[in-house]
Amino acid sequence: MNDALTDTSLDTFPKLLLRNAAQFADVPSMREKEFGIWQTWTWAEAAEEIRSFANGLAAHGFTRGDKLFIIGSNRPRLYWAMCAAQSLGGIPVPTYQDAVVEELIYVVDHAEVKFALAEDQEQVDKLLQVHEVDRSIEIIIYDDSRGLGDYNPEHIFSFESIQASGVEYAAKSPDFFEHQIALSNGDDVAVLLYTSGTTGQPKGVVLTHASLIFGAERVAALESLTEKDSVVAYLPMAWVVDHFLCYTLAYCTGYCVCCPENHDTLLQDKKEIGPSFHFTSPRVLEGQRTDILTRMEDAARIKRKLFNFFIEHASRVGISIQSGKKVGLVDRLLYFLGEIYAYGPLRNNLGYSKTRITWTAGEAIGPDMFDFYRSIGINLKQVYGQTEAGPFLTAQHSNAVRSDTVGVPLADVEVKIDEHGEVIFRSPGAFKEYYKNPEATRASKNADGWILTGDAGLFDHDGQLKIIDRIKDVGTMSDGSLFAPKFIENKLKFFAQILEVVTFGNQRERVTAMINIDLVAVGNWAERRNIAYASYQDLASRPEVYSMVQECIEQVNMDLSRDEALANSQITRFVILHKELDADDGELTRTRKVRRQIIHERYADLIDALYNPCVSRIKVETDVVFEDGRKGMIAGDLEIRDAKTFQTAQETG
Repeated sequence: MNDALTDTSLDTFPKLLLRNAAQFADVPSMREKEFGIWQTWTWAEAAEEIRSFANGLAAHGFTRGDKLFIIGSNRPRLYWAMCAAQSLGGIPVPTYQDAVVEELIYVVDHAEVKFALAEDQEQVDKLLQVHEVDRSIEIIIYDDSRGLGDYNPEHIFSFESIQASGVEYAAKSPDFFEHQIALSNGDDVAVLLYTSGTTGQPKGVVLTHASLIFGAERVAALESLTEKDSVVAYLPMAWVVDHFLCYTLAYCTGYCVCCPENHDTLLQDKKEIGPSFHFTSPRVLEGQRTDILTRMEDAARIKRKLFNFFIEHASRVGISIQSGKKVGLVDRLLYFLGEIYAYGPLRNNLGYSKTRITWTAGEAIGPDMFDFYRSIGINLKQVYGQTEAGPFLTAQHSNAVRSDTVGVPLADVEVKIDEHGEVIFRSPGAFKEYYKNPEATRASKNADGWILTGDAGLFDHDGQLKIIDRIKDVGTMSDGSLFAPKFIENKLKFFAQILEVVTFGNQRERVTAMINIDLVAVGNWAERRNIAYASYQDLASRPEVYSMVQECIEQVNMDLSRDEALANSQITRFVILHKELDADDGELTRTRKVRRQIIHERYADLIDALYNPCVSRIKVETDVVFEDGRKGMIAGDLEIRDAKTFQTAQETG
């Protein structure tokens, strides 16, 4: 390593790479499972892979300021390519692997992409379609060569061929790589991440090396993360959370990032690796719990009774034991036995056998589900942030974990609630700007550096932050009472049978809802009751399913009736949609956030019917995009059903 770099501040990821290659030379940097076998690269080996690829990019004309578009699943080479681009003063632009061509065209054009790296043939084919519309991409590089043998070699290269060019380039300019790294500093742009675009076209969030490293240092200190830790890389690489956990933190701490073979083997691969630090979502947690309880219903009677006994015991004393509170000797002994016969095997089966910390964010989490996981010994914590924050603003400390908050601000991060009830923050980890969008930047960030999150929230008596809803979605009923759709929707999504919900009620007399059932959970429920069905549409229309969903809604209505602020937001009518809301159809973002404006436009007739008491059925036709890219239409004859509402506390008082 160049001696001049040893005294340079570690203010960029390529500089951290050189530090890690020296200090953690033999420490595992990345693992990938392929054909059932785990392969490992140390930090020293990863640095050589990155050096060769960076030199190869330079040999093909990649210069400072150029963008490297990256699309594919979590693969070591795709992560290495980000550091290679940064080493040359370039900017990686990862995107969602399931994005359709129209979405790619926008990002490629907006980001002015010249170089692109694709995981495999599927992604190369997408980029070739983009190239037909936008000729800005000059070079396409691929990782997996299967199916690409006959492709035009003029502007399509394998990863290996780029590295081979890099080896030749380095032979002529051996100090080029280190020299290029030395030219960059922490204020340079590290990555360009595009938001999910809930209200329009995605915005390119510009994050610097310094902003990301700031956040990583705070999180690493909070959770005592070191080079001995490990994570599983399974989230979309375009999502800021994956970029932070599997790139930013990895380079700052030196820990190992493990790439599973594919999505279908994720759970088994996670069990084999046993990550010490893990990030998950409430939806994944709910799905796992549903699967556990479903399988236990089919287990032998003795095994089922034993499991239920220990789970019930954990619900009474598990959280107290995990929190270090005083618990009686008999209860501790029973919990110890439960650890042997239930909790330990259950954690191992879920891939948490070595996990010290599990973070969850993105949506609210139900208290029952939150307590379930913590009671069986999983150190589950809630955090909060957004892409513009780089990404985390608050986190729960181990001695103050609760299901209804997202923790306290990280060290040196300022968070407060403005006069409109909106959460705003100021932090060295904040984004620099929205790419080529100064108007949006000014609208989000004021002259004093305070950034609007768009979320409504409040601080409780312990100084922990609570998130209520998106500010733009919070409205009022026609009587002036509060309407917070996301809050209501999340309460319904706590039920395993319900996958997605969209509620309506702003400036209306009552609240109504559109429901997506969870095909797996409801399918298992139906099979146990010998209810036959042929498809999602068939199952969603069954009267038994409607009654089951109605029970869920009425339970939420009962809870809402006790909430002084939201008691008037009880759901009065609902419909179960004939299709799942889909990102490919423009109804959801790639991070599964509802695009409310599109929903209101596409389902206008259905929404009107929900508010017409004379209508109990309606025929709908919806345009869809199938998995193979074909466009078509799905029609349905949908039932609209009333739900029971309950007297509010004021009315009963």
